[in-house]
Amino acid sequence: MPLKVTDLGLVDFQDARVQQRELFREVEAGLWSAGLIVCRHYPAITVSRRANRNNILVSQEELKNKGISVYEVERGGDVTYHGPGQLIAYPVFNLNYFKKDIHWFLEYLEGLIIRCLDEFGVKGERAPGLTGVWAGRLKIASIGIAVRNWITFHGLSINIKSNDLANFSLIRPCGMDIMVTSMESETGGIVQTEEVKQNLVSLFKASSGFSNRD
Repeated sequence: MPLKVTDLGLVDFQDARVQQRELFREVEAGLWSAGLIVCRHYPAITVSRRANRNNILVSQEELKNKGISVYEVERGGDVTYHGPGQLIAYPVFNLNYFKKDIHWFLEYLEGLIIRCLDEFGVKGERAPGLTGVWAGRLKIASIGIAVRNWITFHGLSINIKSNDLANFSLIRPCGMDIMVTSMESETGGIVQTEEVKQNLVSLFKASSGFSNRD
């Protein structure tokens, strides 16, 4: 059964959320064993079900003035920022067809990100006890998923553009006092988001043996 891939382009977080729920229903109904949504978001902060609201370091008024929306979400993790300088991927996988192990799935996503970064000359690494991917001591990619009936939703973000990092200072990313980086910051050059997207989608397809379906 092929992987269903949907490219939403630059989209509001809430619009992507609606698309993700529809894809979840399709996977749950057995139309696909897995689907993947790729996109970028207008500036937004997402707050997980277990997040500490104090990890948003500025007032709602200041966020509004900056044009940054805040959304409560079902995923794990804490508080994170999404912006147009990132690539977002929402893998909606029925783990009954793969491996019914959430820890395995998180490591699977980390591995895909590390391989994708490597294609662009960025060395990504895991950090013991922490979810996501790091470039040295700086976080370059975040992962936050939810699982219902062994079907995954929410997903990952990779920081690509160096000019979209400033808004991370408005939060404590993932509830920690950490610094973030981007692919452009690490390479010192221009990285095309479209190329990263195509590479990541190819890795998803190849790693799970999916045939092409757009």
